[in-house]
Amino acid sequence: MTKALISVTGLDATGIIARVATKLADLNINILDITQTILDGYFTMMMVVDLDGAHMGFAEIDRELESVRKELKMSIHMQRMDIFDAMHRV
Repeated sequence: MTKALISVTGLDATGIIARVATKLADLNINILDITQTILDGYFTMMMVVDLDGAHMGFAEIDRELESVRKELKMSIHMQRMDIFDAMHRV
């Protein structure tokens, strides 16, 4: 299974989770785990996703998220989970 970590941050607004989740579903990307919080009007969400169903490469998926970044005016970053795990091992 090819996993990635997607982080979404920016000013809180209605529909952020729905919009991001819809885009991922359109790309056939399964959400494995999700957490979100709002602090003083700023929204932060972290998602662990399974990329195997996407049938496209990591860079292509990241490009597909650009429309959501622009629409929501938010920062959306995707990182390979194996790299994230390796960076945070003690």
